[in-house]
Amino acid sequence: MRRDTIFYKLFKQFPGLLFELVDEPPPEAENYQFESVEVKETAFRIDGVFLPPANAVSKTVFFAEVQFQKDEDLYHRFFSELFLFLYRHSIRYDDWFGVIIFGSGSLEPSSSSIHRALLESGQVRRVYLDELGDLREQPLGLGLMLLTNVTSETEAVEGARFLLEQARQQSEQAIIDLVTTIIVYKFSNLSREEIAAMLGLNLEEPRAIREAKEEGERTIVLRLLNRRVGNIPDALLSQIQELSVEQLEALGDALLDFSTLADLERWLQDQPRG
Repeated sequence: MRRDTIFYKLFKQFPGLLFELVDEPPPEAENYQFESVEVKETAFRIDGVFLPPANAVSKTVFFAEVQFQKDEDLYHRFFSELFLFLYRHSIRYDDWFGVIIFGSGSLEPSSSSIHRALLESGQVRRVYLDELGDLREQPLGLGLMLLTNVTSETEAVEGARFLLEQARQQSEQAIIDLVTTIIVYKFSNLSREEIAAMLGLNLEEPRAIREAKEEGERTIVLRLLNRRVGNIPDALLSQIQELSVEQLEALGDALLDFSTLADLERWLQDQPRG
């Protein structure tokens, strides 16, 4: 399941959700904008930057990282990107805060001593989703985060039904859409009709909505690819633009194993042409 994609969608639609994980959120938390920022002089693309509004009293920029795989270089990369961003935008901001979200504590890098001053500085918070408790006891947004981390199929369905009911009561269509997306990813072996029956949903969508979601999927995949392998040549971009929704979803899963552009080229060569 592509939880990076889910969290990108989640933060894009509800940027204020990050501040539910922060002890002292800024006064203008509801007005922050979630962005993916490219540092042009390097191959870095920072996918989780929360920018304060122009009229904010305190110009604090927040950085978020979501981690569901073991990555021993995580802290090296996170702090390198963070400080390079601040160097390039030093005039705009007067403070920073980092939030690193792990599926569980076991996914932390084995050694963090080299970064201990930063990790213990009070400017970084590490969140472990498996320690936040039952999703039914959390606000809707946090419950959605926890649903991505549920491994039991039975618990995932029960949790999804609970969140859907809460979302309906609060008229939160965006939450309903995201819950449905998570379950579709978790149960990729089931048809949309089977998932609809399981959750009590109607998954038939007007063509305009489907096309909008397809374009959103393509944008997210391209951002993740830039993060994994660097800038994508125009020739490969053209091929990606021609991929179907199903192929985009498959690419979103496959790119987690990419390390070079050659990996992307090989994957694209193996795809049937329309």
